[in-house]
Amino acid sequence: MPTPLYDLLKSLAGRDLLRMDMPGHHGRPLPYELPWPSQLDFTDNCLTGDLFGDETDAIARAERLWAERFGFDACLFLTGGSTQGIHTGLALLAGAGGRIALDRDSHRSVCNAMALLDLTPRCLPRPWLKAEAAAGPVDPDGVDKLLNDCPDIKTVCITSPTYYGVLSDIPAIAAICHARGAKLMVDAAHGAHLPFLGYGGFSAADAVVMSAHKTLPVPGQTALLFANGFSLDDLRRVGSIYGSSSPSYVMMAALDLARDYMEREGAEKYRATTRAIRGFRDKYPALTERPGLALDPARLALRCGDGFALAERLRGQGCIPELADPGHVVLISTCADSPEQFALLDSLLSKEDWSNPAKCPPPPGLPPVALTPRQALFAPRETVALAAAEGRVAAGQIAPYPPGVPVVAPGEVIQKKTLAYLTEIGYNKKLVDVIRD
Repeated sequence: MPTPLYDLLKSLAGRDLLRMDMPGHHGRPLPYELPWPSQLDFTDNCLTGDLFGDETDAIARAERLWAERFGFDACLFLTGGSTQGIHTGLALLAGAGGRIALDRDSHRSVCNAMALLDLTPRCLPRPWLKAEAAAGPVDPDGVDKLLNDCPDIKTVCITSPTYYGVLSDIPAIAAICHARGAKLMVDAAHGAHLPFLGYGGFSAADAVVMSAHKTLPVPGQTALLFANGFSLDDLRRVGSIYGSSSPSYVMMAALDLARDYMEREGAEKYRATTRAIRGFRDKYPALTERPGLALDPARLALRCGDGFALAERLRGQGCIPELADPGHVVLISTCADSPEQFALLDSLLSKEDWSNPAKCPPPPGLPPVALTPRQALFAPRETVALAAAEGRVAAGQIAPYPPGVPVVAPGEVIQKKTLAYLTEIGYNKKLVDVIRD
């Protein structure tokens, strides 16, 4: 009988690939003893504990160790990725109905959460950094102005770090939110490694979601939801709405082991990785820290004249980047990477011509809004050619993936300038869902 998916994965695993994408283990053996998967693949059987139940069982004790290590009141293990955490966190902070202040650079899962919770966003714009050809950090003054103009908004949701490694000033934004009586949620899906490198800014927020699998040596879909001002019981109560009642105990065990590993030796290996990335940033055009621009020290966002072409050349030589756009190639480096892997990467990059500057257009202005996210996501829809969609109302996200950030969100009008932008950035889907007339 055919097993096409297994055969494909087995074939890829048999190749000597330089994996610079997620999951964070990069296809190498997990650096701790974890029989996979059957020996530890239990379910809730009164002996193993309950992810959404007893606060004294082994799962809760493991979660508490994560919360204490990262400086939060509570932590909930997630086996449905950061998407599960986004839905849980927004339900916990914003509830149903009302409005939120939303970072426009948010993942598509936030759009779906808003539709489920019937939330209406007011968008927080990000500055466009012309030299880097990328979106900059969320401006704390912009958050303050929006909350001043809209005092009914009591929840702010931002992304930090971004796919490109851009960090926003979470403590400053949190202080503004709290002074205005609002709570701050941070989608830190790409930042689970940062507290092990000494970054403590996340704990100023009220809720933070992290995809452990993106940057730590754990299996895919493992993630974490942290919160301040809420108990583990609060997180479990809301988290059980979105999570399976049969979560993977192997995945949760990996989270427990990964924290211990990071504290014992993983953090030091990550510091070696950051030193290697610093060398790449000095040698090749890349996003680099400067006044007003803080970056994830382990993320390498290369700037080039044609990111798609560079990514294709790298793949052809066995190196798998995480993201490409017209002016960048993004590589995820982790503690799983050795000096030998970095030497191989250097040899590949040294063959390239870096004389052409990054050319990546800024996103178009915010489109007109015709419907709320909930109205749009559940309205009757039809599928039309993207090129013929001008003037129609989007029924779903138009979101190049990665990074999965919507150019057009559900309920927004598709404009001519938006179609031109999608063409310019190489968006290759030909069909789009729109509200049926």
